[in-house]
Amino acid sequence: MSEAPYNEKPDLSVQIAGITFKNPVIAASGTFGYGQEYAGLMDVSCLGGICTKGLTLHPREGNRGRRLHETPSGLMNSIGLENPGIPAFIESELPAMLDLGPVIIANLSGSTIEEYQEGARLLSATKIDMIELNISCPNVKAGGMAFGLCPADAASVVQAVRRVSDKPLIVKLSPNAPDLVGVALACVDAGADALSLVNTFKALAFDIRRRKPLFDHVTAGLSGPAIKPLALRMVWDVCAAVQVPVIGMGGIASTEDALEFFMAGASAIQVGTATFPRPSTMIEIIEGLETYLRAEQISHLSELSLQGRI
Repeated sequence: MSEAPYNEKPDLSVQIAGITFKNPVIAASGTFGYGQEYAGLMDVSCLGGICTKGLTLHPREGNRGRRLHETPSGLMNSIGLENPGIPAFIESELPAMLDLGPVIIANLSGSTIEEYQEGARLLSATKIDMIELNISCPNVKAGGMAFGLCPADAASVVQAVRRVSDKPLIVKLSPNAPDLVGVALACVDAGADALSLVNTFKALAFDIRRRKPLFDHVTAGLSGPAIKPLALRMVWDVCAAVQVPVIGMGGIASTEDALEFFMAGASAIQVGTATFPRPSTMIEIIEGLETYLRAEQISHLSELSLQGRI
């Protein structure tokens, strides 16, 4: 006698720091603008969440010279956090974002503790759902080393923002940290409600005709499928060490990629570079996750985690 078909609808919803996402697929910062830019290409309301492009207290023009360079299975970028500044974002971009439907996450960057704090104060007075703290930014008072490379420096930013904001706080980790797990633990101890990782890898390319670096700032951030195995290993390591939700990212371009991050222990994922050549990527992943769970007779994504099982 054959078994009855599995008809239970899989539950794609996730809760992170008290915020409910209807599904775990989030548009990554810097790849989706403020959401409206993609409204004519896909149904943005289907997404679980949207991260704004990186926001700073004051407007930034971004880096000069070349900003993007395609590599085999990857994309290098040196945008330089071009953005209108937080006050202009709140006035001109946020109202339309709030009407889109997904959870809205403001990605906050800065070059000093004071900039982070003031930016967090302004954002916390709005209706955004969460703040994602980008600690890959250079600390100008410490010789330009990124806040996120050292556990103590990372903790200092998180503590400072935590003091002025009661919004749920995600901290976005840099894969370039010598001790990524140490940074993750320091951020959680300092008040992070969740972690997201990984940001781009520091990379280099040359113009062989000019015999100079391709980018004015010499190095640039590498994203895309090339970094996925590295990002996946880092998510695995951090998930094993912390007790807060982890949002995984880094080269996710398909349902299969997303499933690997859930197996590594991630509670949600962010998709970035893959959206450029195929704007439908995130919608396809959402549909693919439901199809996979139904086929495997799994009721919720949390059952996929292999943490503690191997």
